[in-house]
Formats: sequence, structure tokens, C-alpha cells
Amino acid sequence: MNQQLSAAPRPTSSAPAITGDSPSAVLAVPPAPPAGAAALLRAALARHTDVSDVAADLATGTPGFTLVDSRSTAAWDQGHVPGAVHLPTASVPALAGRLLDPARPVVTYCWGPGCDGATRAALALAEQGFRVKEMLGGFEYWVREGFPYDTADGPRTSAPDPLTAPVRAADDCGC
Repeated sequence: MNQQLSAAPRPTSSAPAITGDSPSAVLAVPPAPPAGAAALLRAALARHTDVSDVAADLATGTPGFTLVDSRSTAAWDQGHVPGAVHLPTASVPALAGRLLDPARPVVTYCWGPGCDGATRAALALAEQGFRVKEMLGGFEYWVREGFPYDTADGPRTSAPDPLTAPVRAADDCGC
């Protein structure tokens, strides 16, 4: 028996569909007023940065921050961002004061979006008085965006993942 399924008709308007009993899932909670949204978004940017911005700043040779890899020694040996300081999360309370300049902002990273090691390291650093940001995407997105990395066996580079970064070096994502 051959049966064809028909797709539901698609709305022709780009406006969100909000009806009395079934509000838009997106707009079930209305957006914050512009001033409130701006404050929340500014606060998010005060806590986070992305791998592209970190790479661009590191390329200048004087980024103005210290990059901290908060993963284990085995993870560090597997691959890390060139120029990063290795400071595993568990060692932050004992070693941060010796390895980092408290006057210089710190950017932490761990494995990737599914790991909160960078958050825990950033919290431990903030509690010691350091100004901190987390690098969104962590080491995973550093590699996926095609930036060079160091391993215990030497430097490496992977091709950019087209789902995370422009494939051609000359292209810019426009962010």
C-alpha cells in the first residue's frame, strides 16, 4: 500500500502566531524591555567571549588578558591553545596567586560547551579577586574553527568545520 503524507501548510507571514490558547513557544514569555535586555546582554558579554575573538587578540601578541586552560594534564597534552597557561580547576586555589597577575583579566576555557570546568575555574578565580571571562566553546570550538593548537607531540591544525566557522580563511562570519 502506497500512502502519501501531506505536510501541514506553512504560514505565509513571518510574524509570530500568537493565539489565545496556544501562544508562540518563543513568545510565551515576552521579550524583556529594551533597556533590561541591553543590561542582561551587556552582563553576558562581560562574562563571556568566543574563540574567534580570543584568537584575534592572541594574534596581536599583546592580548591584554591571560588565557587559562582549566583541564587536566592529560587533556592539556592532547591539545591546548598556544600561549595558554595550564591551571587545572582543582589547582586554582593553591596556584592562581603564583601563576597569574591579579591586575590582568583572565579568560578560562575547558573542553567545550558540555563542560563546566571553565565556569568552575572562573568562579574560583573571581572568588580570589581576579577579573574573569569564559571562552565559549572551549578547546573543542578552538579546534573546530581551524585555529592552531599545541599537543605533547607538537603543533597541529585542523580544517575548519563548516558548521562552526567560514571554511575559507578570507571569509568572515560577520559576527
